[in-house]
Amino acid sequence: MSLLSDLVDAVTSGSIEVVDLTAPLSGDTPILQLPEPFGNTWRFQFEEISRYDDRGPAWYWNNFRSGEHTGTHFDAPIHWVTGRDGEDVSQVPPRKLFAPAVVIDCAERAAADPDYLLQIDDVRAFEAEHGPLPAGGWLLLKTGWSARGDDDAAYRNEGHTPGISVECARWLAEEAPIAGVGVETVGTDAGAAHSFDPPFPCHSFLLGAGKYGLTQLRNLDRLPPMGAVVVAAPLPILRGSGSPSRVLALVER
Repeated sequence: MSLLSDLVDAVTSGSIEVVDLTAPLSGDTPILQLPEPFGNTWRFQFEEISRYDDRGPAWYWNNFRSGEHTGTHFDAPIHWVTGRDGEDVSQVPPRKLFAPAVVIDCAERAAADPDYLLQIDDVRAFEAEHGPLPAGGWLLLKTGWSARGDDDAAYRNEGHTPGISVECARWLAEEAPIAGVGVETVGTDAGAAHSFDPPFPCHSFLLGAGKYGLTQLRNLDRLPPMGAVVVAAPLPILRGSGSPSRVLALVER
């Protein structure tokens, strides 16, 4: 128990900071909008059941409805056709929800070009400076996009949002040792990824390789390039393709 006690003591003392990477979930949370004839996810909706009144004098509670891929959420392999025989979100091993992370800072490049795409050479340059990508860990792409907050139009930016190139997505899926990628945007793919060959390469390659995605992250600017540990906690929805998630990072201070 000494290791766990040391961890609790470190969190309590502040020598390990817990950073919340999760965007608040509400009816204003930006969502992915697909063109017709494709189906679209629901916005988050909230309905009061009772609030210390004649519907329930001593308790307050609510119903809610939401899509699996609304807000900060976890993509399981079964979300994409290439991973259709893979894990649903309830089948992801718990040990994989607790993993080291690296943060690649592309915020300046994304500010200059909202269609910026991460390239293999960018990842190799990062490794040359900071060390190799962690086996079984997360690659988190810091673009500054979360600063757009709950402004739906600014956040979606008419489909001009940064992401990962086709070649880099394939390389991360097939050669890199990571378990998945995390982004600040509404999905793991760039806004223009519908026009790529293949379309939506992060979804296609990474989920097809049994890897995972995290989206709509915040506070990546509070994480170091290396050394953070991410805890991603999706709901274990049977046959679920994904789930809204609370995503936390542990950072030594």
